[in-house]
Amino acid sequence: MKSQIVIFFALVMLSACKSPTKSGSTNQPTLADYQVGEKWVWKYKGVTTEGEVRSDGEDTREIVNINGVLSMTMGNDTIPVTDIVKPDESETPKYHWPLEVGKKWKYENNWTSQDGTTGNQSHDAEIVSYQEETVEAGTFMAYTIKYTGKTTNSRGYNANEEEVWLYAPEVKNFIKLTQTQGDFLYVEELIEYSKPE
Repeated sequence: MKSQIVIFFALVMLSACKSPTKSGSTNQPTLADYQVGEKWVWKYKGVTTEGEVRSDGEDTREIVNINGVLSMTMGNDTIPVTDIVKPDESETPKYHWPLEVGKKWKYENNWTSQDGTTGNQSHDAEIVSYQEETVEAGTFMAYTIKYTGKTTNSRGYNANEEEVWLYAPEVKNFIKLTQTQGDFLYVEELIEYSKPE
């Protein structure tokens, strides 16, 4: 009996050693975490299963100071960082803070595109790992967040969708997004991250 207890205890200790050692949890970034001159550049490409390229380019975001307000430039838009770090009060948020491996939730998003098309995303979300991930911008500790569900719109579009986001706390943003939606594959990857020393 005593040897069975020792074996059981040894198995429990071994299984504990296999769990991530650097998981913990990560809180949402705050205004104080951003600084003027911080910059992110992603490359993106979207291709159908038949090889038709529907999107291909780069997306740059940078922290700037506009009349004393810390803001982020996003293409032609500029958004106050206070809007970015504002807690999401939704019961179905994109990110469910604090981030921790094993966390599960429901994500829903209703949207309207520039041409007036309305749509809805409804996903089951889960944080499946926290480990080193390498992208063109470098190697970062990142959470892998998997979203699985459907996307529909007012034009009759209805597709199963899977998104995998790699979120790196060090850069306060995602470093890679892989999205499969029906016959369409979209990949966005961080190629540059810099901040003033």
